[in-house]
Amino acid sequence: MNTYEKIYDVVCQIPKGTVATYGQVAALAGNRRWARVVGYALHVNPDPDRIPCYRVVTKDGRVSSAFAFGGENKQVELLQADGVEFENGHVVMEKYQWDTPWVDTK
Repeated sequence: MNTYEKIYDVVCQIPKGTVATYGQVAALAGNRRWARVVGYALHVNPDPDRIPCYRVVTKDGRVSSAFAFGGENKQVELLQADGVEFENGHVVMEKYQWDTPWVDTK
């Protein structure tokens, strides 16, 4: 399995109603230093209907201004449709971040 496939596999596991950070996805995919690579992989997502790349946000809950599938407003819409709430333009991370305590994302 190549790096992008590992990333897509992790993103497919993010539960509806939660988000993960780029660093969190990187760590779960096998290398916590791949956060930027996660962004590259999501930008060329081959199957956005199956791989919910919109559930990946920055560590402070910001959506991507370069969201490849309709822009940042579309990413916000998709997250809100999942039940994710925003406060001051950011996802409320304390409430909606995917709980994966077994991963060190520092």
